[in-house]
Amino acid sequence: MKKYTASNSQIINGIAFGFSLAFLISALAAAVYTGEWGEVFYDWYLILISPCPLVTDYFALGGLSSAMLNAGVCGMACFLFMVCLKGQSRANTLAGYFLVVAHCFYGLNFLNMWPCFFSTMLYLRLKKLNFKRNLHVCMFATSFGPFVSELLFRYTQGDYVLGQFQLTPESLLLTVAFSLMLGFMIPAVLPGAQAWHRGYNLYNGGLAFGLLSFFLFNFLYRTMGFHSHGSVTRENAIYAGFRHSYGVYANLFFLAVFLTCLITGWFLNDRSFRGFRHLVKDTGYSSDFADKYGMPLCLINIACHGSLFLLYLNLSIHFTEGAGFTGPTVGVILASLTFSAMGQHPRNVWPIILGYQLLYVLVYTVCTAGNFDLPWSLSTQGYINGVAFATGLCPIVGRYGVRAGVMAGFMCASMCTSTSALHGGLMLYNGGFTTGITALILLPILEHYIPHARDEIKDLTMNMQDMITLIGNISSGQK
Repeated sequence: MKKYTASNSQIINGIAFGFSLAFLISALAAAVYTGEWGEVFYDWYLILISPCPLVTDYFALGGLSSAMLNAGVCGMACFLFMVCLKGQSRANTLAGYFLVVAHCFYGLNFLNMWPCFFSTMLYLRLKKLNFKRNLHVCMFATSFGPFVSELLFRYTQGDYVLGQFQLTPESLLLTVAFSLMLGFMIPAVLPGAQAWHRGYNLYNGGLAFGLLSFFLFNFLYRTMGFHSHGSVTRENAIYAGFRHSYGVYANLFFLAVFLTCLITGWFLNDRSFRGFRHLVKDTGYSSDFADKYGMPLCLINIACHGSLFLLYLNLSIHFTEGAGFTGPTVGVILASLTFSAMGQHPRNVWPIILGYQLLYVLVYTVCTAGNFDLPWSLSTQGYINGVAFATGLCPIVGRYGVRAGVMAGFMCASMCTSTSALHGGLMLYNGGFTTGITALILLPILEHYIPHARDEIKDLTMNMQDMITLIGNISSGQK
């Protein structure tokens, strides 16, 4: 039998198409499951025209079917850019894709993604940079989608009534100006953030965008004297009736997707799992799994890593009281896959997850001993979201060991629900922002107390410009 071979770029494009198609098929199945026939496009319309700061649940605002439709349409749009632009799709392109579709369940939609996306493309055009090589930067820029919706529908107009909006010349002009500014600031701040955390936070954009959005939010609201609003809510009868059964639906969806990834990866890897044990021994530090091990093994890693995180969520939701399988919960399962081809694997993420559990055990013990009310649980929405992005600290596990990884998860968990207040919930990569702050605090301590790694860090610092060029390719002007 003739062996079938595919390039890394083809497989990455195939993953984007496969996930997007799965969302669209799931949207149809969800319409049948919930009886949302006739309401799907209207519910999607509500998602498009509503302000959406963290954490806006698109299952509650629109519906299960409309949220899946939103993810499918946005994912297909990204896929079209991936196949139509000249050049090769890379591991960072796949990372950008996963972050786009992940946030399509809470905060990003087919309307608010484009101002940020195209303004960054304008920067690439003016700087004569290669579009395909830097497509991931355009995708990362969509993290400011809630800012766009806020400026369009609420900032200059006061209170917002669900389903009613009025676009004014002021809101349009402000949105255009804001988007253009973002397009020229985002490529400048990304490489700088890499230098701050030295590659130990895979969600590099989280730290960069978090600090930038901290300034933007305070300027637009605190400085200008405007009142910031929370998420839009809706009395959704279908969501209320089906919410507790969404867990079954989500589990069946992801198990089908991960099984497909596993079988496809096995088939493309010459019908074997050969080489996967080498991948899971990788430190994850400045690693491109696609180049080092090939995308077939990355597909297997997506299946294994995603299944591990899905199992963790099911156990947390079953044994503790909290959010359940909401839109954001489904979204962060996808977000946890972001760097499955660039550093994350089951072996270097479980200590981070264990750190979250350790903090919970400590808080539970103290509250029980002191007869206090437990303030949160592992299935509280903020902690579900936070742990998915905390796995971006996995290079710390690979370079410093399990204990350092547990401490990283512990510290990240203690801050994950506080950082969104700095930007008003208007930047979607809040989890990446928290992991960046964790790395800034923890790395100097690790360098001080682990001498053998300190010498490696010193060598890395001396060659920081080379590392920034390798990771970013933005400020260097490469075509």
